[in-house]
Amino acid sequence: MTRAFVFPGQGSQAVGMGKELADAFAVARDVFQEVDEALSQNLSRIMFEGPDDELVLTENAQPALMAVSIAVARVLETEGNIKLADHCDMVAGHSLGEYSALAAMGAFSLADTARLLKVRGRAMQAAVPVGEGAMAACLGLSLEDAQAVADEAAQGEVCTAANDNAPGQVVLSGAKAAIERAIEIAKEKGAKRSVLLPVSAPFHCALMQPAADAMAEALADVTIHAPSVAVVANVAAEKVIDPEEIRKLLVEQVCGSVRWREGVLYMKEQGVEQLVELGTGKVLSGLAKRIDRSLSGVAVNGPADIESFLGSL
Repeated sequence: MTRAFVFPGQGSQAVGMGKELADAFAVARDVFQEVDEALSQNLSRIMFEGPDDELVLTENAQPALMAVSIAVARVLETEGNIKLADHCDMVAGHSLGEYSALAAMGAFSLADTARLLKVRGRAMQAAVPVGEGAMAACLGLSLEDAQAVADEAAQGEVCTAANDNAPGQVVLSGAKAAIERAIEIAKEKGAKRSVLLPVSAPFHCALMQPAADAMAEALADVTIHAPSVAVVANVAAEKVIDPEEIRKLLVEQVCGSVRWREGVLYMKEQGVEQLVELGTGKVLSGLAKRIDRSLSGVAVNGPADIESFLGSL
């Protein structure tokens, strides 16, 4: 079976994440300790015990999700005595998950990835004052129809398609008033549902430019190696392996749209038959069949999933 490993983005975090892995595997404990040390923060305690209002902070959720994904990846390699790169044709990650994918394939060190995501989380949160931006899910509209809604709602303000997650599942991002207008327009245009999302900032739109500038500066100081297998970049929806191109696309990703549906279809065109989600939750593996019925998706989160997946190789 031809597979791609995929890595979840923000929204999949939950108190208790990674605890089962840490209890069962020394290599997972090592990952969490290394992330804690890189950040000079006891992030693993927040992951395992909460409180939830600390974990959901963007600056904590992003490195936490990456840490669990890398813990799962390293446990698979240690327990299975394998290299993940030998068992996939490409990798991809949703938004921050692209950093997890790159770290799993050796493009970034674990410590650098943790520090980059801490900077990214803080910068994204700080880019727009609380209450001035918003995001909304438009369900039942195509990407083209959702973007037309955003264009009509903008009225001189920022309003755009931020995440193209699956057919009929598009997220809009921008100025709060524009997003509120978009919700009403989307209903008139036949959306099944159009609702504000409980997020702290309007991600993946032009309002994030200060965060993109911060990431350009942070990434300039970090060594990026060519990943062991190609990464399907969010903003390009095609594979990339050149370190300087990766650096450029990660900066573009902060304001750019997450073209997840297109990226998955690209992987399918390249021969991928299965998406294997490493980390917390089952969002991406759940989207696989919605994007293309011929694709299968499997989530590898905890010890039982790891044993099952290794048994399938």
